[in-house]
Amino acid sequence: MKRLTRDEMARRVAQDIPEGAYVNLGIGVPTLVANHLDPSKEIFLHSENGLLGMGPAPAPGDEDDELINAGKQHVTLLTGGAYFHHADSFAMMRGGHLDYCVLGAFQVSANGDLANWHTGAPDAIPAVGGAMDLAIGAKQVFVMMEHLTKQGESKIVAQCSYPVTGVQCVSRIYTDLAVLDVTSDGLAVSEIFTDLSFDELQKLTGVPLIDATRRAAA
Repeated sequence: MKRLTRDEMARRVAQDIPEGAYVNLGIGVPTLVANHLDPSKEIFLHSENGLLGMGPAPAPGDEDDELINAGKQHVTLLTGGAYFHHADSFAMMRGGHLDYCVLGAFQVSANGDLANWHTGAPDAIPAVGGAMDLAIGAKQVFVMMEHLTKQGESKIVAQCSYPVTGVQCVSRIYTDLAVLDVTSDGLAVSEIFTDLSFDELQKLTGVPLIDATRRAAA
């Protein structure tokens, strides 16, 4: 079964970020979205450690150890970008000043509950970071994750079994197989990236789906 790579997933998410948007990219795979944003669009990337106006990752050899994002990855700063205090950064997040955030997840429920900070495993290290603040503070929450766990279980579930980060906060889910919108009627599949049929995708997914597909361009 063919799946999108993480870079291909990031490219698809980037297509849905409109010009003028203020966006936080969560730690991990979501940071790849920065490398696929249209440079002709003015999009303001925010990081909770106190950056606004981030650009793509620097070229090899151009890294600045004093310019990193919240995930400790080297970043660039676009013209007009700004640095500010950590507390001010969280005030932006909690105050509803971000249009979008893109987060990774362990699980997302059918009604948009998000679990992304702890699996509950006794040897796992909890890592909530700013995810709770983003989940309730951003106007729209996009989740970017693999459709299945390494054990082949659906990460899209009827009810989260892991500790919840935010309740009914997710608006759209991007996986390596499909794009799903959280609606009042349930999860609506708007795109399937692979050669899977809708029925095959349904069998892989832990909740009933609504077929609203328009096949993604090859």
